[in-house]
Amino acid sequence: MVAPEFFNESVMNNKLSVASRMLVSFAYGALIDVFFLPAWRIDLFAPQYPEGLIMNIWINGLSGQIDIINGLNHYIGMKHITVAMFPEFKFLPYVVGFFMLLGMLVAVTGSRKFLLSYLILTAIGCTLVMYDFYKWGYDYGHNLDPTAPIQVPGFSFQPPLFGHKRLLNFDAYSFPDVGGWIVIGAGALAFGVWFFEWYHHRKVKSKSVNAASTAVVVLFFLSVSCNTKPEPINYGKEDCYTCKMGIIDTKFGGEVITSKGKIFKFDDLICMARYLKSGMLTEKEIKQNVTINFAKQNEFIDVNKAFFLVSTELKSPMGSNAAAFTSKEAAEKFNTGNSGIIINWQEFYNRIK
Repeated sequence: MVAPEFFNESVMNNKLSVASRMLVSFAYGALIDVFFLPAWRIDLFAPQYPEGLIMNIWINGLSGQIDIINGLNHYIGMKHITVAMFPEFKFLPYVVGFFMLLGMLVAVTGSRKFLLSYLILTAIGCTLVMYDFYKWGYDYGHNLDPTAPIQVPGFSFQPPLFGHKRLLNFDAYSFPDVGGWIVIGAGALAFGVWFFEWYHHRKVKSKSVNAASTAVVVLFFLSVSCNTKPEPINYGKEDCYTCKMGIIDTKFGGEVITSKGKIFKFDDLICMARYLKSGMLTEKEIKQNVTINFAKQNEFIDVNKAFFLVSTELKSPMGSNAAAFTSKEAAEKFNTGNSGIIINWQEFYNRIK
């Protein structure tokens, strides 16, 4: 299939196509959103704060429940978080403005070399920002007040750079916020444009791919989704989120996975059911509920696909005496002497008060 004439001319002139220039314009234009939306967020969850504490990081300031977080951190000797401790807030808006102007230059000139320079500078800038964030977190979590009321020798309280980390009885999560995802999406879009142009210019002389191929390439680089899966339980080192008992028995338990990627682990299905009944999470916030396969260690089953054997002979950690299996036949093999009953997840869930 022959591409539009403007694209063939752009190949001959070593220039970006009109479509590519429009996509680059959209990418750099989207960066204006980070002036109005937070770029990063840190969430803290604990039994006494089940709804969580949030700190939003903008390119020029902070928001969220900073005062509460500072009050808690005071007891372990951490510095108070203030805008003044981040000199980066003074020049980050100018950095974002520079990248917007550079993107405009790429779109206006249509130069592939400028686009490549734009991507290299973006990668360097993002790397420096994350390194700076890591240095702040290291200093914040290691340089503690020696006169603090609570001291844990040899333990640091450095927050996670990205992802999840357990800090005493708090679960800390660090992820991009809306503004951050926009920056990531803009960078992915610009890279997708460059890759398409590079690949096409190298392979094609007088022909080009059609508009559908362009969309496939761009969508490929934009489809970096958070494919959250169940996380293996570190037996003997992790605690049940509900009862706070150590998770030891490898044949029982389960996990609740949220749409944001948070994972809550439980040592018994009764603990997981009670947590779900507590209303701490809405149905929209839950991505998946999984349970341990009783017959195969470290294997998870979606609760809606599992068959549950409830029997007093099972002796689960918190007394639900329920084990999950992949099929009814598998559950029946363990139902020795017909001492138990085989039910589905909804039936088990309804039994829990």
